[in-house]
Amino acid sequence: MKLGRIYFWSLAIGTAPVQVSGDVLPETVISASRSAELLRDSPYSISLIGEDELLQNSIRTLPEALKLSPGVMIQKTTHGHGSPFIRGFTGRQNLLLVDGVRINNSTFRSGPIQYWNTVDSSAVDRLELVKGQGSVLYGSDAIGGTLNTLTKSSNFRERLDGWFNNNSLFYRFDTNSRSHVSRFESSFGEGGKWGVLFGVSQKNFGDIRDSSVGRMDNTGYDEIDTDFRLDLAVSDATTLTLAHHRVNQDDVWRWHSTIYNPGWNHGGHVVTPGAFAARIYDQERSLTYLKLDGGEGGGWLKKWSATLSYQKSQDSQFQNRALTDIRTQLAEVQTWGLGLQMESDLGNGSLLYGLDYYHDSVDSAGTRTGKDPRSQRPVADDSSYDLLGVYGQYRWTPFVDVPKLKTTLGVRFTHAEARIGKNFDPTIGADISTSKQWQNWVASARAIYEFNERWNTYAGISQGFRAPNLNDLSGNLTSRSGFTALGSLDLEPEKFISYEIGSRFQTERASFSVAAYYTAIDNVIIGVPATVGSTTLITSNGRDGEVYGIEAEASYHLNDQWALSGHASWQEGYTESNAFVGGPQNRGYLSRIAPLMGSVALRWTHPNEKLWIEGRLTAAATADKLAANDKGDTQRIPTGGTPSYVTASIQAGWQAREDLSLTLALENMTNEDYRIHGSGQNEPGFNAILGVRLDF
Repeated sequence: MKLGRIYFWSLAIGTAPVQVSGDVLPETVISASRSAELLRDSPYSISLIGEDELLQNSIRTLPEALKLSPGVMIQKTTHGHGSPFIRGFTGRQNLLLVDGVRINNSTFRSGPIQYWNTVDSSAVDRLELVKGQGSVLYGSDAIGGTLNTLTKSSNFRERLDGWFNNNSLFYRFDTNSRSHVSRFESSFGEGGKWGVLFGVSQKNFGDIRDSSVGRMDNTGYDEIDTDFRLDLAVSDATTLTLAHHRVNQDDVWRWHSTIYNPGWNHGGHVVTPGAFAARIYDQERSLTYLKLDGGEGGGWLKKWSATLSYQKSQDSQFQNRALTDIRTQLAEVQTWGLGLQMESDLGNGSLLYGLDYYHDSVDSAGTRTGKDPRSQRPVADDSSYDLLGVYGQYRWTPFVDVPKLKTTLGVRFTHAEARIGKNFDPTIGADISTSKQWQNWVASARAIYEFNERWNTYAGISQGFRAPNLNDLSGNLTSRSGFTALGSLDLEPEKFISYEIGSRFQTERASFSVAAYYTAIDNVIIGVPATVGSTTLITSNGRDGEVYGIEAEASYHLNDQWALSGHASWQEGYTESNAFVGGPQNRGYLSRIAPLMGSVALRWTHPNEKLWIEGRLTAAATADKLAANDKGDTQRIPTGGTPSYVTASIQAGWQAREDLSLTLALENMTNEDYRIHGSGQNEPGFNAILGVRLDF
């Protein structure tokens, strides 16, 4: 469905500057332990990103919101996609949640995916990224990191008694792609009793351009999103929530595969042109959930919550490879979810326990000129996938005489079952059916020691687990630069063990955090060439592997108006796999391993705190540590690796009136031609972005 160019205005574009003086409220996080705790007390590496930060940084999509998080690289196969690499892992090896509801489903393919861009960043109140958490609390897939997207609400319990109604309009325009983003948002209700929030976002993204390739035709796309949330006070401590979110994206071209990609040459690093006349995605996803949340209470049950959710996603793809080779693929997934969580005091600690269950029903279809349509399904038709987890976590102070030492132990049991309904077997020319199931136990142990109120150190060991999904078992997709990726029924689960140690230090004017990690990999599922030099990849279990790295960030307030901040990260990773099916074992780099990256910013805030200006430099080293499959991905990864780059930007915000705020960003001011490692397009050249918010 094509969107008309009707521009709604909206969304709070909060321009409140970073506070550089006075008291700062302690930050609270809920995703690391599934229960509210102070960030400084959490034994995990966590990045928190609020609505104000999203808007001040002119964030366009949800994946781009993580671009300033240490240890995270945002790969973009195309302008409408975005797949964060978190500590070396991406796609289905990271877990995406919306308000605690699992978005990952059983059709997620290997490598970079587009699904993180199917969450409307305009509807986000807060992002909580927990790195290297493992699978104890959230189950399969939570390897590199878990991102919990907490959406906006009316905040009715924080309102004064009586009727309230607040509205906002937002408009964003950028000069590079001539894109228009707009949103209307309204919240109303009765303070302390009930509240509603409703929002609609419309996005018309134009074609981006850079100084080398020029205008990248067909990188633009259209999107319309809606969100609704009703919160009702059942009692002083219990809240009932009904929420609905929907995203619809039209005509997202996978640009690198097409004839509109002319190739790229940057200092001898060469990317090959595309060949298809068209390769287009349409994406729809919706989430509806009902949640009953019981707060602080007496007795043995301290807190509890119950969530029932329903999701529907539809992925469709059109490929025009030649007049005699036109293909279509369609996959529709309906997911029911149930979550129960409870928390009780036990001894000198707190016990968190519960279960979660998700059931996917999958229908698929495909066509190809002159071929049996059954052979073109992206995943087995009429299939289902069940994922059940039961977990428990105990947090306590083990030694009464050492109150500054706090420990956390957790365990989870997972049962996963795949039922393959109609999987086409070309050797017999017919559909076959089968089923597979797996069980797994994982555990984690964490500890944090507080030297004083300013400095603490934490360490932990976490096991991770990912069961083969329907795509692993029966997938049939175009991958990388025109490769064909096929599933396999002969697979074992992936297993991981992550070790981490970190430290945080904070004073009134300075803060510093650093974390080092090592993840051991076993049975990672990867695509292996069917024969020597083949462009058909068969899903197989690799052998051992590892990824390790270090990440750090710091800030320092020079005085009440000036603040300096920055971050840096480095990682390395290896894995073992067959050179081809049945061939010898090779040890090579982990695919798309991020290079050395960093960023530094200097910010000035006016004494009245209504005006701020920030300058930022962002840099990445040459990404030349390439896996064998990376070297064959010639439309996305240049020969010799992705070149290094340095970009400069300036951002500013002004609270013109109490009800009117403005932001202005000048990005890539030197018009650098560059791309993020593994991406299928270059990043935009010079870009001026204007944001306007009106409250009423």
